[in-house]
Amino acid sequence: MSEQRKKAQIKSLLALLVLLGASAVMMLIYHFLVPQGIAGAKAITVEVVHGDGSSQSFPIRTNKAYLGPVLAAEGIAEGEDGPFGFYILTADGETADEGKQQWWYVTQDGVMLNTAPDSTPIADGDHFELTFKTGYDMALTQTDAYDHAS
Repeated sequence: MSEQRKKAQIKSLLALLVLLGASAVMMLIYHFLVPQGIAGAKAITVEVVHGDGSSQSFPIRTNKAYLGPVLAAEGIAEGEDGPFGFYILTADGETADEGKQQWWYVTQDGVMLNTAPDSTPIADGDHFELTFKTGYDMALTQTDAYDHAS
């Protein structure tokens, strides 16, 4: 084997080791920064705002630590696991039609969540909203979420 080929293999091996090391560091950072849920008795409220503007409020007592399992256990929402976590397809019996760009927008006290329901920690007294939306216009802003809360 030529000297040049050995150097190329060593460089490739070092690059792979650096990539694996960087991946391990990123996983550790994620583990420590992800919001942590706390098990224990708590009372929360989930409000479902339907496409026609009507709403239904669900007071819930739970020991669960995250919103997604609560929504499923209480029969409030159904969905599927997607690349970013639990994706709500149906809430309070109303199903979003993705062909019509319909979806469920999840907020907490009117503020958009940056986590999927199954990784959204809950605490005693929390209030969450599942709002039926049509259109994938990504121009949705925090102002829109605050308007709902008022």
